[in-house]
Amino acid sequence: MDLIRNALTSLKLWLDWLPDQVVSLLILLLAGAIAYSLHKSVRKLLRAMLAERYPYILSVFTQMRGVTRLGLLILAIVIAIPAAPLDPATADWLGRLLLIAVIGLIGWVAITALNIAADLYLRQFRIDTDDNLLARKHLTQVRVLMRAADVLVVIVTVGAVLMTFEPVRQYGVSLFASAGVAGIVAGLAARPVLSNLFAGVQLAMTQPIRIDDAVIVENEWGTIEEITSTYVVVRLWDWRRMIVPLTYFIEKPFQNWTRETAALIGSAMIYVDYGAPVETIRKKFEEIVKQSKHWDGRVVNLQVTEARERTVELRCLMSARSAGHAFDLRCEVREKLIEFLQSEYPEALPRQRSDVTLDSKAGNPRHASGQPQAKAPKKAARKAAGRR
Repeated sequence: MDLIRNALTSLKLWLDWLPDQVVSLLILLLAGAIAYSLHKSVRKLLRAMLAERYPYILSVFTQMRGVTRLGLLILAIVIAIPAAPLDPATADWLGRLLLIAVIGLIGWVAITALNIAADLYLRQFRIDTDDNLLARKHLTQVRVLMRAADVLVVIVTVGAVLMTFEPVRQYGVSLFASAGVAGIVAGLAARPVLSNLFAGVQLAMTQPIRIDDAVIVENEWGTIEEITSTYVVVRLWDWRRMIVPLTYFIEKPFQNWTRETAALIGSAMIYVDYGAPVETIRKKFEEIVKQSKHWDGRVVNLQVTEARERTVELRCLMSARSAGHAFDLRCEVREKLIEFLQSEYPEALPRQRSDVTLDSKAGNPRHASGQPQAKAPKKAARKAAGRR
């Protein structure tokens, strides 16, 4: 460090013929360029050393790229300031600016360290599997708490920066001294932000929803895609995104299909005629389900759940590993059962019946309702008889 400072002092003496402002600017720019070049060279060296053998450590250094660059730049300017011929006012202003930069750097380091620790913790969980309940639980907790921690770090950092200014510090003291009405107004103004922030912490602790949960919100089916510090992004089945405030999941009812486990029981309703062979349809249904790749081998059942005026309702129950598999299995069962009935038992499909009786006096056919049926024209009757 003394060597660098001596070199900058020699440069100042060599540029003594220039104005002090120009010499100071050149020294500061040279110090910044040296810091940037050093940072870039070290990055290339680390990438060559760690890319193949330690990829995760390299990713950690990549995440800290901005932090280390800013830290080297601040260090270079701190070293260069004593060698630069600055007037007291400019030196004081630059010192204040460096203090703010150091405070911001500390906050940035804290946020980066929290993110790296969270990534390292979540590496032991995999969410791309069917039974990912534990992984989704930890992922949701870490993400929500991380966002709350980031907000807290930013607030503390901004407060520390503001407290470096004497007018703001005096205003803060006077504000605390006369906190009555001002505190109430500030609390009312910040109520939406604070309520969502507290709701996020509550969601992380109690976990009524998790990342990748299948939910029904406002009569729309979808999956939890993202949980931020103020809202939740629900990816709907048709790829639309529903943005819902965090407080919604605390204050209003909703359906969570994967609260305890990812496995679900799906149902498919089939309507058939009263003459349909239920036992044969049940055996075919079990055959279809057992041959499907979406079935998890747990539940398969067919029952007559309702007998209506013209049709019989068959409820097909089947279990699957996840909501997506359950939906695909339900569609597969519907398609193959309908195809089976069309090819093997077409008379089992729903039909419209009409009872007809013969009027003994006039010889006219009558419907069951008692209304006489219109006679066929005589010429048409003769033609029909001739064809026979």
